[in-house]
Amino acid sequence: AADKINLIPQDFFAELCEQIIQHLNHKIPGVNTAELCQRIQTSGIEINVGELAKIANIISLLFSTAARNNLSTEELITTLSNAVSALPKHAVQVIRHVWNEQGKSISVSEDARNMATVGQFVDIKWKLGVAMSSDTCRSLKYPYVTVTLKVADPSGQITEKSFEMTIPQFKNFFRQFKEMAAVLETV
Repeated sequence: AADKINLIPQDFFAELCEQIIQHLNHKIPGVNTAELCQRIQTSGIEINVGELAKIANIISLLFSTAARNNLSTEELITTLSNAVSALPKHAVQVIRHVWNEQGKSISVSEDARNMATVGQFVDIKWKLGVAMSSDTCRSLKYPYVTVTLKVADPSGQITEKSFEMTIPQFKNFFRQFKEMAAVLETV
């Protein structure tokens, strides 16, 4: 991972570290590695989403472990230098700066640890479509609903899942949401 970190420009690496701190502080649901990766690639750097997600997981583990052990900035940098000799100098500088500025704000409550085992809802998008025809049927006129859920997994990586439903499936889906809303009203 150190060789891939070396490829990432300092400003993008700083943004990644800050997003991770915000995620660990429950200020954002996750780190949008896909969007950040696209911007890094646009700047001419060759890195894929999987590699960036792996780096994000490593940095997240680093920050959460440092918070759990209540490490000062110097203790973190010393531990990091002893453990990872190949880490680029610019990355160590960014980690030092971000931890010094925002590291102490990371909460490591028991509730936060328990919450971290489940994904977190970020956004939902839907659209109604009509299949007009297919290769086997000239006049189909078949309505469907496409739903895209954006979810942050426990490590903070944001992923999108899309699925299609027939109108009866959508009505069942909607009915279940109405039931959830009714139960929430009683809480």
